[in-house]
Amino acid sequence: MSILFRDLLKKVGSGNHTGENLTRAEAFSATKMMLLGEATPAQIGAFLIAHRIKRPTGEELAGMLDAFAQLGPKLKPIASPNPPIVFGIPYDGRTRTAPISPITALLLSAVGQPVVMHGGDRLPTKYGLPLIEIWQGLGVNWSTLSLEQAQSVFAQTGIGFVYTPQHFPLNNTIWEYRDQLGKRPPFATMELIWCPYAGDAHVIAGYVHPPTEGMFQVALQLRGVNKFTLVKGLEGSCDLPRDRTAIISLSSASPELERVFLLAHDYGFTNKNVPLGSTEELLTQIQDVFAGNTNELQQTALWNGGFYLWRCGICADMRSGIAQAEELLKSGVVAAKLQQITQLITSISQTNLDNRFLESEQKVNVTS
Repeated sequence: MSILFRDLLKKVGSGNHTGENLTRAEAFSATKMMLLGEATPAQIGAFLIAHRIKRPTGEELAGMLDAFAQLGPKLKPIASPNPPIVFGIPYDGRTRTAPISPITALLLSAVGQPVVMHGGDRLPTKYGLPLIEIWQGLGVNWSTLSLEQAQSVFAQTGIGFVYTPQHFPLNNTIWEYRDQLGKRPPFATMELIWCPYAGDAHVIAGYVHPPTEGMFQVALQLRGVNKFTLVKGLEGSCDLPRDRTAIISLSSASPELERVFLLAHDYGFTNKNVPLGSTEELLTQIQDVFAGNTNELQQTALWNGGFYLWRCGICADMRSGIAQAEELLKSGVVAAKLQQITQLITSISQTNLDNRFLESEQKVNVTS
């Protein structure tokens, strides 16, 4: 048992009257001890649920991010006039609305805006459709790559994916606790603003509950992140909703956030989100978008693509961003970017298979 961890647990688990928030340094220590298994299973489970009940502070989230920055993987900086976007999307996936972020990522990278994504497989508590399965359905299997190979793909194509089960195994044990607890611990909040990139980046995070926005702002500013975008998106993602006002907060030079309110109807889109059916149905809809066909998902792609092209400074405003997004999709440029990534990862995966075959042959020859 860790005596130090027990003291930190007592601070967050002592109730409304005597409980205390952790300092940034204490949150760093607690997170590190959980990731490294220095705290006992009983201590970790108790901490996660107590911290959820107490609710994290921005300073605590900053300390947790400090631990992830020290122990977790990072993609190395690449040459680019624009800092990479790091999309923070809930790891437990989507269950109600069709995700659009892989199309957004391809669209942005097609015009030279690098994008980093991160996540794992189907995870608690929702066990919804995760990013990795959408990419796999499109022929891009990020799970086969080492971190070094993911870095190579990122440098060559402008899209990087940190697949946490392989690239950050220390974090896997936390997911086991989350499954057993049946509730999202503050780790799930912190992951949305985690930046697995070792350079200046533009962090974009989705959220559901309004208080989360303030926690994100404090944590990111403490971490020295000067450019960020916070989106009250679909199911806590970075995808802009069409059925309600899109509430977006932008970092600015002043301490106050700059707020943007967008209505899809004002830009010619219907006020209806695309429901998520089966994965196969979604993939068919995505392929139709790449083929330049008009469907409801294409409208969502234009709505989101237009915003992010504007937010990244590629287009002067939303309307020109939407027009450019439509041109990029209809011209086949986005589909070509997907093909480039697919071919590159397929080549890397085949090389991995060939190397394993040669190693097994060598072992057989040595034994003989």
